[in-house]
Amino acid sequence: MTNADSVQSLIDQLHDEAEMDLPSEETPDVGIVMGSDSDLPTMAGGKGKRPGAYDALTDELGFAEQTDYGDAPDAQFTFETFVVSAHRTPELMYAYAETAEDRGIDVLIAGAGGKSADLPNMTASIAYPLPVIGVPVQEKSVDSVIGMPQGAPITAVDAGKSFNAALTAGQILARQYPELRERLQAYHDDLQEAVGDVSRDLHELGTPGFKDEYWE
Repeated sequence: MTNADSVQSLIDQLHDEAEMDLPSEETPDVGIVMGSDSDLPTMAGGKGKRPGAYDALTDELGFAEQTDYGDAPDAQFTFETFVVSAHRTPELMYAYAETAEDRGIDVLIAGAGGKSADLPNMTASIAYPLPVIGVPVQEKSVDSVIGMPQGAPITAVDAGKSFNAALTAGQILARQYPELRERLQAYHDDLQEAVGDVSRDLHELGTPGFKDEYWE
């Protein structure tokens, strides 16, 4: 299979899936797209990297990754992940964004790097009115991702913070699913508890003791 054939097969697959009309519980709730697999450490987190969207969805919100559109995992909430380049495979980007809603996706997270990080805003334009959360993979990508004209909305997070993008996707879905709202609240409560524990230890151990306990 040539490179062109592999792209076309994905395009055909997306259109075929859009016509399957599966019930919502069998389709991904969140779609994650990125411009290159080099963006994966930012989007998914990993060794030596801050947590990413994958970590937020799986570890904090209980999502499962769906790798077969016709065979959903045994989880209430699911997401899928694709590489979709706005510049190298524009037809694939268009097909993904165009079919996302018909494939049952409720929220999209789109990450891209470089100065011409066009994937998030192009995806938002094509998938409208589906909400799209843009992730600038690098600082130099921020202006490109947030630079949408009036009437062409996109939600965006700060550079590299795909974890927050996943939480935002969860917040959007939580308006419809009380179970997800509870998971978001539990995550927030754990954050507050952790701050309280650190504050108490700092006060009771004193600065030198705290540094010995936490920093060494």
